[in-house]
Amino acid sequence: MERIASFAINHLKLLPGLYVSRRDRRDGCTVTTFDLRLTAPNREPVVDMPALHTIEHLGATYLRNSARKDEIVYFGPMGCRTGCYLVMFGDLASEDVLPLVLEMCGFILGYEGEIPGARPEECGNFSEQNLPMAKYYIRKYREELLTNRRLSYPED
Repeated sequence: MERIASFAINHLKLLPGLYVSRRDRRDGCTVTTFDLRLTAPNREPVVDMPALHTIEHLGATYLRNSARKDEIVYFGPMGCRTGCYLVMFGDLASEDVLPLVLEMCGFILGYEGEIPGARPEECGNFSEQNLPMAKYYIRKYREELLTNRRLSYPED
């Protein structure tokens, strides 16, 4: 089998940032997948599940209600729990979505109240949420984006 692209990135050099993971094209349509890397793989603890679940619910809610909602295909956690994927229609670069990602971070940081979609009839694991820890990870991530602006994968 062919090695998939995400396994070709040297995770020992990867730091928190906003990266284009891949672009897929078919029948004249381009879909861009972004890697919102919240923690440094294999060097920092992974994001705990309740916090990651809350980031997923709040991030998806914000993005699918934003001015760019028609471009959003998917937002959700990585299996390795070091970040999230944002999938959007269009041939996009990290710079194109940085303002949107920063707005999403601001939404999560300012959010108070019941987590959207966190009722038993709405979610298969509704009770596993942690808003204070979600804010902790997003605050750290936003600061990383604003300070270091890592917008492309490191060279190998």
